[in-house]
Amino acid sequence: MTYIVNDKCIKCKLTDCVEVCPVDCFYEGKNMLVIKPDECIDCGVCEPECPINAIVSDTESGNEKWLELNKKYSEIWPNITERKDPPKDSKEHENEENKFEKYFKENI
Repeated sequence: MTYIVNDKCIKCKLTDCVEVCPVDCFYEGKNMLVIKPDECIDCGVCEPECPINAIVSDTESGNEKWLELNKKYSEIWPNITERKDPPKDSKEHENEENKFEKYFKENI
């Protein structure tokens, strides 16, 4: 089991989770973060730090897409190890639906 980041992170990109990760397994794209599943030690400290519940277990039903996305982009995007200020408009996107289809950027 590992933790993954889902579409709730898109356009919010809050980095409270990054600060507490003991193994630095977060990677930063243009408008979201991902977790590298092979580096995550399943400690769970990041999950409660995310105020928008964008971090979930990969064993939860329906998370296969997000596990693959986290694997793929954690190999491409740069590692992030320190907290950053969120985007200025992050609050207005917190509860928005279909964010992946609307806003996801590969940042490649």
